[in-house]
Amino acid sequence: MFAKSNSLPSKEQALSGRESAMPVTNQHFINQHPIQAPFPKGIEVLIVGMGCFWGAEKSYWQLDGVYSTAVGYSAGHTPNPTYQEVCSGQTAHNEVVLIAYDAQKISLELLLKNFWEGHNPTQGMRQGNDKGTQYRSGIYCTAKAQYQQAQASKIVYQKILTEKGYGAITTEILMAQPFYYAEDFHQQYLAKNPAGYCGLGGITGAEYTNND
Repeated sequence: MFAKSNSLPSKEQALSGRESAMPVTNQHFINQHPIQAPFPKGIEVLIVGMGCFWGAEKSYWQLDGVYSTAVGYSAGHTPNPTYQEVCSGQTAHNEVVLIAYDAQKISLELLLKNFWEGHNPTQGMRQGNDKGTQYRSGIYCTAKAQYQQAQASKIVYQKILTEKGYGAITTEILMAQPFYYAEDFHQQYLAKNPAGYCGLGGITGAEYTNND
């Protein structure tokens, strides 16, 4: 067996999942935009993992130029997992946020700045008090240009963190894999439950600045 807190299961070890996708309401709780594709022309998609996806999603839906957001599971093996399955550590999935954004109104650089400053990307398989492989830091790109810019931003932020005494960034940067929507209960959770708890924490306080 693998340790839930710090080891990812292989495809052979992972839960088998199911063929049916999770039914979700295709309307954002705040702005009423669709949370599922197809999105309007000009809308691009980036997927990120920053720990608890409730707080991570809120940090993005508040940004001007973000068309829609949704929470889900990605970067693992199990098709159409449930929240309980992801929390078991036996799917290899991460808790992630899908960000649908208008590139004419908000830059990828600003989305990456929000990502780096919004969590501590040096903590491995945890974020704040939340421990487990589903809380790992990750950027999942839907275009090669996104991937290249994300990798470049990691180099920039590593220098900044090193100067402040932090260790190596553990963020995984990958081309996007299938995104599985989380249950309706989790979508825009902190808008539906303003007093809800989210363990997103351990923020470094280091400002992301790229002078290139």
